[in-house]
Amino acid sequence: MSKLYNTFISKSQQIADIGNSIAVLGWDKEVNLPKGAARFRSQQISTLATLAHSFVVDKKYKTLVEKLSKDKSLNRFQKKNVLLTLEEINKATKFDSAFVKRRSELISKAYHDWVKAKEANDHTIFLPALEEIVALKKEEAEIIGYKKHPYDALLDIYEPKLTVDKLDGLFTPLKKDLKKIIRKINTKKQVDNTFLFKRYGKNAQWEYGIDILNQIGYDFNIGRQDVSIHPFTTSFSPQDVRVTTRIDENDFSNMLWSCIHEGGHALYEMGLPTEQYGLPLGEAVSLGIHESQSRLWENNVGRSLTFWKHNFKTLKKKFPKQLKGISLTKFYKAINRVEPNLIRTEADELHYHFHVIIRYEIEKELMEGKISVNDINKTWNKKYKSYLGLTVPDDARGMLQDIHWSHGSFGYFPTYSIGSLYAAQLYNTAKSDIDNLEEQIAKGNSSQLLDWLREKVHKHGRMYYPEQLCKRITGEGLNSKHFLKYAKEKYADIYRIQ
Repeated sequence: MSKLYNTFISKSQQIADIGNSIAVLGWDKEVNLPKGAARFRSQQISTLATLAHSFVVDKKYKTLVEKLSKDKSLNRFQKKNVLLTLEEINKATKFDSAFVKRRSELISKAYHDWVKAKEANDHTIFLPALEEIVALKKEEAEIIGYKKHPYDALLDIYEPKLTVDKLDGLFTPLKKDLKKIIRKINTKKQVDNTFLFKRYGKNAQWEYGIDILNQIGYDFNIGRQDVSIHPFTTSFSPQDVRVTTRIDENDFSNMLWSCIHEGGHALYEMGLPTEQYGLPLGEAVSLGIHESQSRLWENNVGRSLTFWKHNFKTLKKKFPKQLKGISLTKFYKAINRVEPNLIRTEADELHYHFHVIIRYEIEKELMEGKISVNDINKTWNKKYKSYLGLTVPDDARGMLQDIHWSHGSFGYFPTYSIGSLYAAQLYNTAKSDIDNLEEQIAKGNSSQLLDWLREKVHKHGRMYYPEQLCKRITGEGLNSKHFLKYAKEKYADIYRIQ
């Protein structure tokens, strides 16, 4: 390895160290921070974000990377690290330090305004900060640049090469086919899930969530779980990956799916190559692929009858009173009940996509200037009535339910649906590649699946773009047919429909 490349590694890891220090402060902000400490935490994060940006746009660093980009002695992995880094530098140099500082300060302030608004159940408290966020994201889209649609620039931050045209091409038929499946389900007798809403003690839920995380391969030697308002995963390195959950003693599903979902994200981060720390090949390829890992574990595995053939016995031992007289089949049907719900994170697999599409359409319309921030609440409520047949009763269960806009994460929401589509496609291939996969899962052993994901997805980092990675693993680009086939077969069995 050349001396110049070693210098590149050292400089890149310094930038990563600052970024991960910011992540630690962000994690602490959402898990431990006292209410009165917001002001200086925002300042601390802003200072580090500005410092990290100055490192990235430093002329000496760019000169080093440009020189390495012409070095023919580098192997293909080294070349990829250099080229991707050069891309990031070129993007970063479009933003001056004043913009970076302003963005960081605004996001920190907006988060705390969102928390206040949600606690007060009043979206108007959040509107001034959100208006600034939207204006900033429009400005950011113009600085980044785009060919056709301003929203394309924001999508590319989270899912490289994804565009409005591609999304509309996926979402339009997906909406149509999902509506057909849901209409058929609505003609059948609803499955009973009332026993999931009995009182499940907080401590017992916590312990069971830990057991499930252990079973799917989450390593508590290099991770931990805490409680937060909105469940999330954060990584400071492949050897320090943390998850949070939330617990409702009157809704067992809340904790269960949060643990498995965030556990799936964490497994991806833990599987990234440690030798590539601080470099592009040590990072997740995209949020769509990231979401495929969480949705695969949550839905394709965690909501399967196969998974519960092993786990239902231990669950009944943990909660004997709540699950007295409940069979495995009844439990399986209950956790897959299809019914419109106000909360995205609690939605079933089918209605979930409408939650995502509503947010996507609102964000797109904001970027186009078709609606203003003051229109969001009304537009949100109207779309929930149209798509899900639900009347939104209050702001906390309406436009304030998600943390994303307070983080400035416009362009993020579509990756949730993209992730579900990727998950079904990947899991279908895994079943073909791994002999007796579902028999192993039924025995409580999902290690073969995790090993497969480590080999096929995790170890590559950002070596391939999302669509390239998908083709490499499954032999074809992303499409919705695998998810729709999975959904039709699964719910035909649960609801006895053709």
